[in-house]
Amino acid sequence: MSSTLEKMSSAQLMGLEDKHGAHNYHPLPVVLAKGEGVYVWDVEGKRYFDFLSAYSAVNQGHCHPKIVGAMKAQAETLTLTSRAFYNDALGPYEKYVTEYFNFDKVLPMNTGAEAVETAIKLCRKWAYEKKGIAEDQAKIIVCENNFHGRTTTIVSFSNDETARRNFGPFTPGFIRIPYNDLNALAEALKTENVAGFLVEPIQGEAGVYTPSEDYIATARKLCTENGVLFIADEVQTGIARTGSLLAVCGNCSCENHCEQQATYSKPDILILGKALSGGAYPVSAVLADDEIMAVIKPGQHGSTFGGNPVAAKVALAALDVVKDEQLTKNARVLGNLFRKEMNRIIEGTDLVNSVRGKGLLNAILINDTPESETAWNICVALKKNGLLAKPTHGNIIRFAPPLVMTEAQLLECVAIIEKTLMEFKR
Repeated sequence: MSSTLEKMSSAQLMGLEDKHGAHNYHPLPVVLAKGEGVYVWDVEGKRYFDFLSAYSAVNQGHCHPKIVGAMKAQAETLTLTSRAFYNDALGPYEKYVTEYFNFDKVLPMNTGAEAVETAIKLCRKWAYEKKGIAEDQAKIIVCENNFHGRTTTIVSFSNDETARRNFGPFTPGFIRIPYNDLNALAEALKTENVAGFLVEPIQGEAGVYTPSEDYIATARKLCTENGVLFIADEVQTGIARTGSLLAVCGNCSCENHCEQQATYSKPDILILGKALSGGAYPVSAVLADDEIMAVIKPGQHGSTFGGNPVAAKVALAALDVVKDEQLTKNARVLGNLFRKEMNRIIEGTDLVNSVRGKGLLNAILINDTPESETAWNICVALKKNGLLAKPTHGNIIRFAPPLVMTEAQLLECVAIIEKTLMEFKR
């Protein structure tokens, strides 16, 4: 079978997926076979700049040798014990990650959605056992146009009808408010039995919706004043992507681990995933201090693969790379350059309305309706010119390259984007 696959064309491989796989995705028509750093190659050998980074999972670049090396070494030694037994990799990783982000405890999971579900359960249990809310009465505030995953509970508080339709009945206990609206948050916090506020510091899937400068800090303050847990979903925005170690850090310029604790809006519960493994392995984590995490007792929550030895070694190596290669600083510097260049390009075309974002998480808003195919067709044209990106919400194109990108590479990508936009015909 492997020799057959090696000879298959992109069209043949896409045909296999179409015939034998569920149609729950609509990929760009490219079949990738290799990745290294900021580049990926298709099965015919054409090279592309990756400007999506697997939705910010590959912050450290494709197949980073330190991360892959850690994974291979551990995979050849011990892969899985379950949590029925201790293993020699988990403890050192837990110490490292909690110190890295300045929390007492970590609960290791595998995927981002699992970590969000864990945070919801943790918040509710804390509300009943610590805050004194009556059982089954806790409410969690969320934001419109959120994307926290696709489990039944998570889509229960989504307003994306594509994600919700025909998947009910839905889980109660959520209050949805407009994003980036502090008055709406203040009003919702007056509701009886509110336990937490779950928020993305930047809404990535919604089109890199970047809130006002004071939004996160003020939201944190309002939660504290009302005795409500502030829960930050940094699955996509965390681990250097936005030019800070965490997006909740605001404009903090720490290059390594959190050194300036008093200067950022530390969440009560922090949710991490994606780049926690550099894209090499499914790893997620929920971090909180003892007063919150202590409500979870043996048998009340867990995962067979959560905290496995390979995941622990991979995550430790991935965080090392962020620190050692100063990826936070690189994302901040190159992000400023990218938005400057995009604004220059936008002045010369009516095809793009604006650019927005932070660090190397950015998006351009195409001057067409969300129902149009313009953004999709631009992404197809970008592919032909050697750069891979993907639309979101119809008329928005997200740009999020690996954080190991150099200035010269970024400017090469800017040239590709400019060429494509200037030649594109609607």
